[in-house]
Amino acid sequence: MVAAQLHRDSLAFHLLRMHGYIVSPSLLFRWFLDDEEIRTRVEKEPEHFSTTMLSMYRASNLIFCGENELEDVKSFTRDLLKRSLLTKNGETQRKLSQFQQMVQRELNIPWLAHMDHLDHRIWIEENEEVNFLWKGKTSHVRISHFHNVDLLQLAMQNYEFKQSIFKSELKELMRWAQNCGLTNMGFGREKTTYCYYAIAAATTYPNDTYVRMLVAKSAVMITVADDFFDAEGSFKELNDFMNAVRRWDSKGLSSHGKVIFEALDNLVSEASGKYVEQGGIHDIQSSLQDLWYETFLSWLTEAKWNKKGEAPSIDDYLKNGMISIAIHTMILPASCFLNPSLSYENLRPAQYEPITKLLMVICRLLNDIQTYKRETEEGKWNFLGLNLMKNPNFGMEDSIALGREIIDERTKEFIQHVLVNGQSDLPKPCKLLHLTCLKVFHLFYNSRNAFDSNTQLLEDINKAIYLPLRRNTKTTKIDLSQLRSMPKMKDKSIQRPRFNWSFKHNRSFCVHQVISPPALRNGYGIISFNPKALIPGFI
Repeated sequence: MVAAQLHRDSLAFHLLRMHGYIVSPSLLFRWFLDDEEIRTRVEKEPEHFSTTMLSMYRASNLIFCGENELEDVKSFTRDLLKRSLLTKNGETQRKLSQFQQMVQRELNIPWLAHMDHLDHRIWIEENEEVNFLWKGKTSHVRISHFHNVDLLQLAMQNYEFKQSIFKSELKELMRWAQNCGLTNMGFGREKTTYCYYAIAAATTYPNDTYVRMLVAKSAVMITVADDFFDAEGSFKELNDFMNAVRRWDSKGLSSHGKVIFEALDNLVSEASGKYVEQGGIHDIQSSLQDLWYETFLSWLTEAKWNKKGEAPSIDDYLKNGMISIAIHTMILPASCFLNPSLSYENLRPAQYEPITKLLMVICRLLNDIQTYKRETEEGKWNFLGLNLMKNPNFGMEDSIALGREIIDERTKEFIQHVLVNGQSDLPKPCKLLHLTCLKVFHLFYNSRNAFDSNTQLLEDINKAIYLPLRRNTKTTKIDLSQLRSMPKMKDKSIQRPRFNWSFKHNRSFCVHQVISPPALRNGYGIISFNPKALIPGFI
């Protein structure tokens, strides 16, 4: 069956690419794109192929530079999925099935803006009502209901356990911000909850409390200090503050500058001390101080441009702006606490990895596109505004389109650095933290300026941290300790599953391994994921 074949190809492509294997989309999807007869059939039977089209659409998200086939796949599947939400008369359906609601979410929210924690909640609550991937005789997908209730209970317990952790950590973060005086500055944005929610809900990475807390604390510091440089501090106060940071001594500071510096000193001392406690062989305190000094210096440069009305070149703006967005200031110190961790040399500006620089540029442009109106009203320079000034023939839509084009191309490079081994010298956990922070910026700035809104994220925050799961059935808590006390199997051998996959035109996946495959550890040894057992033609 064509549907089953495309579905398997898409799932295999997504799985292999996410785990670091180089797999050719051309060999997987070119035959489908070139076969007009099959594409016509798919277009005539959208309901039969809806699950397959969704799988292909998701696979096309993991696109690298130059992969035109995936661009074509995304365009074709997106159009077909949009049609699946319409009536036969081409009108928007008033009531969507749960599967259609899932399709609508996929189309409306880019995968990089998905919060994994909230996606887990949606799956749990919808699966309580009905297994909407079971589509009867017309579907090639079969989801087993064997032990489904137990699996659902485990998912619920896991979600609520994470909620309890998040509540505790957020309470601790708010106490820290209060004790440091950052919540009572009398100016700017108070975004403590936003900062924590974003890093906690974006993905399952990082799964370490201190990493989450360090990123969140850094984000709170950046928000308050950025507002101080943007609007509150006088030129003299900003220069005095910069001198204090250069000396790393609060002498001569007062009022807001003193509060910010002492909170920062507390944060840097805590991080460097904890790094040594955990076995770090280098003193990273001076490197962290340099990192923050670089960030403050970029804000001072912007303040000079804005206060003096000087228009920088676009190149100078982006070089400074990729630093002033301060995403590297959040993730590089936290990466020192991952396992394996970031090398302390990568904390220094000259040693930033390409993946870090790509993230800095992407986040700057995402921010600029959504904050242009506010920053123009405040007399600040912005990528869009500079484009309009330097290119008189440009309209606002042209400037936005250029910004999004740069974001799109740089994101493809970034995803390749994250997923493919050898593209970056950073350990895998560090690369995944980079990906997490890109998801955070897409959450805030993908289609709106949600970060500056006081209400847009409140419902999601409540669902992620506070509101209990919606339950439609009576539940029984599973005793996880019983799972660990199961008797060992007499026969420790594990029979390899058999797959009967056929591929049209004798195509092969043309895949080769670039990182060690993940392994599942249980009480009886290690079961390794072996692509050769799953994919015919694996090299």
